[in-house]
Amino acid sequence: MKTCKHIILAAFAAAVLAFTATGCDRTVSHTEKAKVESDGTVKTKESTVTEHPDGTVTKTEESKKTAPTNP
Repeated sequence: MKTCKHIILAAFAAAVLAFTATGCDRTVSHTEKAKVESDGTVKTKESTVTEHPDGTVTKTEESKKTAPTNP
């Protein structure tokens, strides 16, 4: 019975260690630009730079275009 408890305790400790060692991504910068055209469409450009726990840096860009709704 004691060995079963020790195995469960060791497995739990390993799971906690793996979770805390991975860390989280850190947002380095975030910019958002919006431009309204003469016909009413809105163009939005969003850029995000994140740093991962292993030191790598990732840049993501997203562009959206929204047309106005006609009544």
